[in-house]
Amino acid sequence: MKSGYTLPVFAIAAAKAAIFAIQKKNSALVELDLLESGSGIVEIAQSAIIDDNTAIAIALSDPGDNLDLTAGTPVWAWVKLESSTGGERIILEAGEGLGRTSSGEPAIYQLARNLADVNLLQLLPDHLSARIRFILPEGRALAKRTSNAAFGILEGLSLLGTSAISKPLSVEDKLEEFRADLRTKASNSHEIAFYIGANGYQVAQNLGFQTSQLVQTANWVGAMLVEAALLGVTSITLVGYHGKLLKLAGGIFNTSSHLADARIDILVRAAVHENLPIALIQEIERSLTAEAVHQLLVEHDCDRVIFQYLTDQITRRATAYVQKYTDLKIEIKTILCDRLGQLVV
Repeated sequence: MKSGYTLPVFAIAAAKAAIFAIQKKNSALVELDLLESGSGIVEIAQSAIIDDNTAIAIALSDPGDNLDLTAGTPVWAWVKLESSTGGERIILEAGEGLGRTSSGEPAIYQLARNLADVNLLQLLPDHLSARIRFILPEGRALAKRTSNAAFGILEGLSLLGTSAISKPLSVEDKLEEFRADLRTKASNSHEIAFYIGANGYQVAQNLGFQTSQLVQTANWVGAMLVEAALLGVTSITLVGYHGKLLKLAGGIFNTSSHLADARIDILVRAAVHENLPIALIQEIERSLTAEAVHQLLVEHDCDRVIFQYLTDQITRRATAYVQKYTDLKIEIKTILCDRLGQLVV
């Protein structure tokens, strides 16, 4: 499986290529110092001089074999060299498609800033500073498919990452990573919160769980529940998007859609149990996604009763699942949220 780079690497590579263009140097390939990850070379798709002190360059994101929605997206860097006033030598700005935090700051985090300092400062004469504006033309559209808004990142993607290298993990590697994390945290606390997705993580934190209690499960909810019980965990709170966790209400404990996807059937069953009108039940049955059903239920003011039923079913089934495979009984709670991290019950 092929490794790639995280989004900040392509942003800084484009910025370096733009500076090279101003300096009339070849910018087709850019070598970068990747900090603790060594060095790397990034291909530049295009660069153009705007005037004597301004240029723009474009790199195409390549995260390797990871399932990353930014794969292939263009990352532009507009760079203007200015007289240094004694302040910051590198000014990083958010252009179109790069998000901002709720306080209005560009969503440009420490890795990108460190890469900029190491790779760009050395290119600037002492009397010049560089104003760099990152533009992601597809960023606003791609952000709608992420949980950025739940984290307060608005109007686009973020330049976020803990490492320059984007390493793909096999299914087995990923599960073992989660199990190792669970073993560590179960040794320090008997109360654990399992979360699915970034919105689940945010909700769990808002509920008061500490980072030391938060464990990601991805699709392996059943396996992780059993492991937790065997490790002596006595209380588990399941937190995540209703469209994933509601599968547990139907006895599906690996939530991968490649294995089983009965979400609409489970929602129909809940609607029948709560005696919703037959016309509404039929409309639920015709719906294509759990999100569409949620909106439909909200419109008919019956979302809370349905999701309370599903919450109770998930808790009951999860408790029985653990007891079946471990002969242990632990306390399980369920918290369901929507895609924006808002609680649905």
